[in-house]
Amino acid sequence: MNEVTREDLEERYKWRVSDLYESDDTWRLEKSRMEKELKKLEGYRGRLGDSATTLAEVLELTFAIDKEISRLWIYAHLLHDEDTRIPFRQGMSREMMGLGSEFGAASAFLRPEILGLGEEMIRGFISTEPRLADYQSFLEDSIRWMSHTLSEQEEKLLALAAPMAGSPRDIFDVFANADFPWPVVTLTDGTSVTVTAALYTDLRTSSIREDRERVMSAFMGQLSRYGATLGTMLDGSLRKAIFFARARGFSSTLEAALFNANIPVTVYTRLIEGANRHLPTLHRYLDLRRRMLGVDRLHYHDLYAPLVSSASERYTPEQAREMIISAMAPLGQGYQEVLKEAFDNRWIDWYPTPGKRSGAYSNGAAYDVHPYILLNYTGDYNAVSTVAHELGHALHSHYATEKQPYPTASYPIFVAEVASTFNEVLLLDHMLATDPDVNLRLALLGDYLETMRSTLFRQVQFAEFEMQIHEMAERGEPITGDSLSRIYLENTRKYYGHDEGITVVDESIAHEWSYVSHFYREFYVYQYATSLSASVTLAGKAREQEPGIINRYFDLLGAGDSEYPIDSLRKAGVDMTTDEPLEWAMREMNRVIDEIEGLLGEDRQA
Repeated sequence: MNEVTREDLEERYKWRVSDLYESDDTWRLEKSRMEKELKKLEGYRGRLGDSATTLAEVLELTFAIDKEISRLWIYAHLLHDEDTRIPFRQGMSREMMGLGSEFGAASAFLRPEILGLGEEMIRGFISTEPRLADYQSFLEDSIRWMSHTLSEQEEKLLALAAPMAGSPRDIFDVFANADFPWPVVTLTDGTSVTVTAALYTDLRTSSIREDRERVMSAFMGQLSRYGATLGTMLDGSLRKAIFFARARGFSSTLEAALFNANIPVTVYTRLIEGANRHLPTLHRYLDLRRRMLGVDRLHYHDLYAPLVSSASERYTPEQAREMIISAMAPLGQGYQEVLKEAFDNRWIDWYPTPGKRSGAYSNGAAYDVHPYILLNYTGDYNAVSTVAHELGHALHSHYATEKQPYPTASYPIFVAEVASTFNEVLLLDHMLATDPDVNLRLALLGDYLETMRSTLFRQVQFAEFEMQIHEMAERGEPITGDSLSRIYLENTRKYYGHDEGITVVDESIAHEWSYVSHFYREFYVYQYATSLSASVTLAGKAREQEPGIINRYFDLLGAGDSEYPIDSLRKAGVDMTTDEPLEWAMREMNRVIDEIEGLLGEDRQA
């Protein structure tokens, strides 16, 4: 499907953006209306202490504007991601950045003025005005932000700086998705291919080792040619993070990033310490991978190779639909019905096409519509698992929207990956329960171990790298492509046991950091690892039929932003401030390794 254009695809394989707005003209009219609505906020400046009713009015107006701007932004974002090469769609996205900045500036007086009322008056207003009930979490959180909230004028300046601050990531997105000169590689069968980011993720899974090596070497080599440019982009992002952290009085960029969701810094550092402590488990899996691939020494380009060459099934979107719906039976018929709606009513954009944004995501910020899912579907089991993963996000958004008013409907990022990885675990359990033959079972279990490697250890490796480079920047040390590559290579070699002879990590891997877009969302990736360990723990408790676990899980999905994520997870049965979730994940990983080794032993005896 890689050479198929968007026009060639059947409509059922494309998301339906008209559910947001009928046309670009409708979108533009609504955008103009919102520009006028922004001016109404000025009428409330200096009046928030007049009465609880006045406070309720301004919050209703503010969140109504925010809701519509989110919808406008999603429409522009989806159109842009369909084909990142189209200039006017790039322009629409930039227009929305401008409108978002105007909104931030227009509403900049809110938090400082609310805090100026004092904690006693704020709580008094909440107790006397029923209309403030939907905004209680926002108001309580504003009190928590008291020591990091600036004056009205300073808040306005920060809001006006937002579009400029987003430039490093915007430049990276355009460069990486539209302008980067992807290398051309000749495969062992004589075929020449242009190795785009999407095709790279597919080709590195080739069963032909020489092709994997050629593709990875060419891809990393091309990245290295632009190391100075890409390093400057990331340096700009680091400087942005430092600016906002220091402006708000945080001791570090890490503290600033975690403060928003009220996550203790020790959760981050404890995760890195725990992953390093459990590197022997990762190395045990890597040695198992080496034996299953039948190679003398495992190389980095072997990490994505299929463990069982005969297990190369491909699944159509329709087959993926049935597999996933069946797999989610433990969550009940209601959950399955929402899945059917997602599949049948075109929430999903399936296939890679020229110019389309690489990767996959779910966006559920259109409160009055439905979530949207972008895929670059290739049809293998990993692709099916990705569909299940993104549907986990989508249904998390669905249930949060169903249970919460708009001000508390956006769930915190810290819990964002719980529902997605929970779905992956259920899909695997379903596939294993069908009693597949040994090769398929080995492939499925191997994929699960690969998920543990890539979602837990790899993301913690990224998190450690992020922490190191932010600390470097905070100390005033120069951030260059060369310094980033040096640190990245040292970390990668540590995690993959290069010095111990576990995995050969070639010098070219030093440049892998430069195509990881998540580094432009500071301290985001660690949440993949915390979420996976949380979902493995919850799935394990569900598998053991712990009383009430499913009901508590749905309470988690419906909680949105009505409480802090550490608290909502603790209520669901997982305490992320302890080592328990990571320990549970490590036991699960070792259990699967044990099962694979048993299957391999049985196969040899046969």
